[in-house]
Amino acid sequence: MAANMYRVGDYVYFENSSSNPYLIRRIEELNKIMVNPMTANGNVEAKVVCLFRRRDISGNLNTLADSNARDFEEESKQPAVSEQQKHQLKHRELFLSRQFESLPATHIRGKCNVTLLNETDVLAGYLEKEDCFFYSLVFDPVQKTLLADQGEIRVGSKYQAEIPDKLAEGEADSRVQEKLETKVWDPDNQLKDPQIDQFLVVARAVGTFARALDCSSSIRQPSLHMSAAAASRDITLFHAMDTLQKNGYDLAKAMSTLVPQGGPVLCRDEMEEWSASEAMLFEEALEKYGKDFNDIRQDFLPWKSLASVVQFYYMWKTTDRYIQQKRLKAAEADSKLKQVYIPTYTKPNPNQIMAPGSKPGMNGAAGFQKGLSCESCHTAQSAQWYAWGPPNMQCRLCASCWIYWKKYGGLKTPTQLEGAARSGSESTPRGHMTRQEVQGLSPFTRSEGRAKLLAKNRQTFILQTTKLTRIARRVCTDILQPRRAARRPYASINANAVKAECMIRLPKATKAPIKNRSIPRPSLATIVKDLAVQAPLKLKAPRGAPTPINRNQANQPRGGSGLLGKRPFDSAAGLPFSTNGRPFTSGMRTTSQSVIKRQKVNQGDAPNPVVFVATKDTRALRKHLTQSEMRRAARKPHLPVRIKLPPRPLATPILPSSTSEPIVLED
Repeated sequence: MAANMYRVGDYVYFENSSSNPYLIRRIEELNKIMVNPMTANGNVEAKVVCLFRRRDISGNLNTLADSNARDFEEESKQPAVSEQQKHQLKHRELFLSRQFESLPATHIRGKCNVTLLNETDVLAGYLEKEDCFFYSLVFDPVQKTLLADQGEIRVGSKYQAEIPDKLAEGEADSRVQEKLETKVWDPDNQLKDPQIDQFLVVARAVGTFARALDCSSSIRQPSLHMSAAAASRDITLFHAMDTLQKNGYDLAKAMSTLVPQGGPVLCRDEMEEWSASEAMLFEEALEKYGKDFNDIRQDFLPWKSLASVVQFYYMWKTTDRYIQQKRLKAAEADSKLKQVYIPTYTKPNPNQIMAPGSKPGMNGAAGFQKGLSCESCHTAQSAQWYAWGPPNMQCRLCASCWIYWKKYGGLKTPTQLEGAARSGSESTPRGHMTRQEVQGLSPFTRSEGRAKLLAKNRQTFILQTTKLTRIARRVCTDILQPRRAARRPYASINANAVKAECMIRLPKATKAPIKNRSIPRPSLATIVKDLAVQAPLKLKAPRGAPTPINRNQANQPRGGSGLLGKRPFDSAAGLPFSTNGRPFTSGMRTTSQSVIKRQKVNQGDAPNPVVFVATKDTRALRKHLTQSEMRRAARKPHLPVRIKLPPRPLATPILPSSTSEPIVLED
């Protein structure tokens, strides 16, 4: 019963998704939302403070958090831990924030304990306790920054005061007292207490008279009793006692100091210096930030000093305004809920793939291969299994590892799928990996030590449309607008509206048969013959030696092999020409250009096992196409491309090595 009772200030788990880890929040308020005003029934909503995990922040901030963790370990001299313990400690680290949100109380799944990390704590001790987390940095979701928490508890040897040795009997103190402290009052003075009290009364009277002469004070305190009350504050008494100390407790000299030649001295404290609008801003900031005076000054009162803000706060606590607000908050707190009872959540999880006691292959497990083990602990036996990650990868977790994943947001052991191959990165499921990371885990890459899971065969899936969908494309062309939809693939299509309109038009459309354009398909022999005819050509090597661009190219073979770097040049009538027959302009560089190394496509980077690699001759022929022809070919890839080569001195057709038929080039 007590475990299911949640109060304000508790750290709890919230579930927002059946497959994602729990959210960790701190309850600030419990509000009852009335569904029906006629009845007493209603839902309970919790106003909570958000705490973030490492998986919720960017990689740059994770690097910053790692640097902060290393500094903490060096300063606190933490005992050595294993790599697996370091991996699990990242799951126990949270980042506090000032972001609030409201969540239904029915989504609470349990309690946890979150504490501020102190240098006296042992990090390995957090792994020995269940549902125990720590934080040391504050995350700003808007600015995307990590800052040290200012609520640090300073415990340790370096924060202790150094007590000097006690002086022996008869030993004189050799320290200079004036440098150590400043005397502001001497109790052994020649004045008696009644004389001091009379001088303080005179000082208050002078302060009241000074406020009557001051125009701004007369506006703020229009009545005499308000001016007298302001003159009776501590600032006036402190000034009077300081005047006695500076004048050697001579009343005559002190009187003349209170009223100099220019007029009476006016002493004001922060309560008088601040305007009414500034006081309202301070109350608003105090309601938002609490006693965080740095944020109050930075966001609400940047023209005030930090000392001024702190002094105003303690003076403001002595006013009636503070007492009234305190009473209102107490009455408001009495009307709110103090605690709420949430029963244990017993509904089955949608990711459950085999119920306890059922045979293998039952309850959604038919699609899973036999012999699969847990992705975290690699066990093959468990009373309950849960699907984890993308469905096509068929990953699963055992019961204990699933609970660990939901509570701590990671797996118990670091795996390559979680990003263990990336140094200093946090574990992320395969569904949250980037495209580069997925390509890096391709089974075609020759990296050693990859996870055993990568040896699994990929399952091919086909997206096949139904007959009704294909008919709707033809019948409702005006609504679907396929050309417009193809140009805007990011725009959603209301498929339900298209199908509903299709069902209305379909009886009428059956009377007039739809004209289908039959596409003649050539035979296999014709396709092979066309491919042989359209094979890429090999260009003849120029007779003259190519102009060497640098020392590396001078040793390269002649002819088509130069296409990997810089194309050779031919000269006609003293004008340099490139291989495509276009003359170089005077502004173009020739011999001073550096060699461009073309990188071959890595098969591991390809999403599919089939990779199409362009040959040298194909890349050479692309040079003869203009930009408009390239764009036209890209828009219509099904049409053949006709290439016009520059005129050659010999009219003899060039024969490719793969066929005996001549290929006629268009001039």
